Amino acid sequence: MLFYKGGLFHNMKRWRLILLLGISVILVLDLLHPGFPFTHDGRDHIVRIANFYESLQQGILIPRWGGNLNWGYGHPVMEFLYPLPSYIASAFHFIGFSLVNSYKLVLALGIIASSFAMYLWLRSFLDPVSSTLGAFLYMFAPYRMVDAYVRGDIGENLAFLFVPLVLWAIRKVVTTEKIRYVLWGGAFWAGVILAHNAIAVMFLPVAILYAVILLACNWKKSLIWHIGGLFALGFGLASFFWIPAVLEGKYTLRNVVTAGLYLSRFVKFQQLVYGPWNYGQTGEFTLQLGIANWIGLVAGMIWGGMKVWNRKIHSEIGWLVVMLILASLASIFLMLPYSAPLWQKVMLLQNFQFPWRFLSIDVFTTATLVAIMLSQIKKYRTALMIGGICLTFLFQWQYFHAQSYISHPDSFFSGIWDGTTDTGESTPIWSIRWMEQYPDAPVDVLDGKAHVVQVSRSFTKHDYIVTATEPTTLMENTLYFPGWHIYVDGKEVPIQYQDRRYVGQMTFTLPQGTHQVEVVFKDTKVRIIGEGISIVSIGILIGMLVFAIRKKIL
Repeated sequence: MLFYKGGLFHNMKRWRLILLLGISVILVLDLLHPGFPFTHDGRDHIVRIANFYESLQQGILIPRWGGNLNWGYGHPVMEFLYPLPSYIASAFHFIGFSLVNSYKLVLALGIIASSFAMYLWLRSFLDPVSSTLGAFLYMFAPYRMVDAYVRGDIGENLAFLFVPLVLWAIRKVVTTEKIRYVLWGGAFWAGVILAHNAIAVMFLPVAILYAVILLACNWKKSLIWHIGGLFALGFGLASFFWIPAVLEGKYTLRNVVTAGLYLSRFVKFQQLVYGPWNYGQTGEFTLQLGIANWIGLVAGMIWGGMKVWNRKIHSEIGWLVVMLILASLASIFLMLPYSAPLWQKVMLLQNFQFPWRFLSIDVFTTATLVAIMLSQIKKYRTALMIGGICLTFLFQWQYFHAQSYISHPDSFFSGIWDGTTDTGESTPIWSIRWMEQYPDAPVDVLDGKAHVVQVSRSFTKHDYIVTATEPTTLMENTLYFPGWHIYVDGKEVPIQYQDRRYVGQMTFTLPQGTHQVEVVFKDTKVRIIGEGISIVSIGILIGMLVFAIRKKIL
């Protein structure tokens, strides 16, 4: 589909396909090792996938509650965690791959597919040789290997796939005015948001500036509506996730946990130039941008400066270079301690937690600058591309393997987990960051006398038969979060969850007698609105597609 005549990559020569595919496969060969790579977050991601998959098995199409997390008390981390990697991993797991291998397949997908996505965008305005080198550097940047083999961040790694695809779609919208590229672009922008929400926030200004450049160079009033529709469609498709994640974050410890964390995470400039490969924590693993990437940035600054000085910045590529340089320098500034006052004033920045996350922007911008600079050289272009690839391999070959591998069966990840899989920022504000103990029973009798029989239990519905010999106060050993309701004999009863003695667990009272008790997690109004917008957006996408096909305007 992608390579047939009319497909996305039909103009890609076979040797370039083989080159990119071969290099990208080399980068992920280490993942064939049995077990899961020992990384900072890898184990937590697999646990999240296990909870996500179990939710899907229970018929929950949009998992928000991790029922096995937090020592069995449950946790709302999945409401705030980018869901696309877990959906993809769940699909792999459904067809027979283990949880560990599903996680590794998502890692491999992000690395391999991102190189082709980058090539697709670069090739839309550059020659094939320059586009190949840019795609290679985008895939091979040291920070990409940190993501895969040190941090184990499948979300950020997957987001790199969609970033260039959004820009490709924007450019196609402007140059062709065809509806299909609005639809592609909306889907790709939703992919960025659902793959990693922080990357989406960082990348949004770059995407908007790129759209402005293209509109300025190819002005048509109607194109504003096309580009606006692209972004609106993307936000709409992803509304089921980002609207609740943004609006219900106030019920969590997010701002408490992340406050001030950035102060100890700034980068020294020399770390961006070079840092030895290390599998340690923040401050220990390398944060270097890469030699070739630095060459591209410096060359771009010289080339762009000369164009500006001579007042020859009139073309799309000229303005793109200026934008890429400004984005690169701004990202570098935000990683350095000189930007601390700005971080202190802007809470949105503090939610990123780690200033070095802005390396994600520089990986993209500098790889693009290298490709553009190579395209300006008329002679020996292919030789320079091959030389750049070989030198990069020579200096960075030791980066694409994990420190070690650990073997665990799926049951290790799919049972009750003694943690929350985050640093506690998703914990409800009326609780504590971690419970650190297992409950003795699903329900405790706090006052009075009662016999409790558990009838059934899923992540979002707990059914009990309770026989109370006198008025009784019970505690459901599940953390309260908006959406939980308790029904006694079919009627909703008040929930108390702010009693400091019970750190966010739900307590309620029963009169004497035998009662049917249901504890149910439902969508809040905010979640319903977000899901409704996504459904409408899907309907619009399908409707536009059908209309375009019937009118033959694709």
